[in-house]
Amino acid sequence: MFGRLLPKETSFFDFFEEHAALTVDGTREFVSMVTSSANIEAKARRIKEIEHETDVITHRCVEALHKTLITPLDPDQIHRLITRMDDVMDFVEAAAERVALYRLSEMTPEVKDLADVLNRAAHDMHEACRLLRNLKDPQTILRKCVDINRLENEADAILRRAVARLFDEEKDPITIIKWKEIYEALESASDRCEDVANIIEGVVLENT
Repeated sequence: MFGRLLPKETSFFDFFEEHAALTVDGTREFVSMVTSSANIEAKARRIKEIEHETDVITHRCVEALHKTLITPLDPDQIHRLITRMDDVMDFVEAAAERVALYRLSEMTPEVKDLADVLNRAAHDMHEACRLLRNLKDPQTILRKCVDINRLENEADAILRRAVARLFDEEKDPITIIKWKEIYEALESASDRCEDVANIIEGVVLENT
């Protein structure tokens, strides 16, 4: 009876790692989108595909959670972790969709900076998830969490500068609205990375 309650082909740690790896791919694709103005619509489609793939993993993880009696972490932690991770790609996809929809071809320095910060945070998130599996190196995991928090602060600062520069230099109110939406979506993605880091930090501190 209990055998059917335990996942046989995958583990929750597999879900976390697969999701985080796709998030790295998605943020890398966004960096490519804002670095070069070529193939923006194709890159936006690819980011949407990645976001869908992360949604599938999230649904599989939540479904497994409801069917599993014994879990390696507190069920609430598992649910919060996978859903916060999923939020990251939701916001990246929202930003990419707007870049394509608004037909923006001239990229601002700030959108490039935000994309870079987010990609670095995604790499740290992936590494933290990879190490979470066995907790053999808790201090490295905690350092990754600190790095993600630092990057979120960096994203906050970039957002403030970006919005200030928009209001100082941009005369077209529609353009201001477009870029402000994109900046805020990227900063929200960074916020969710910080949420993920905080959850992982809590798991580590409770289990070491």
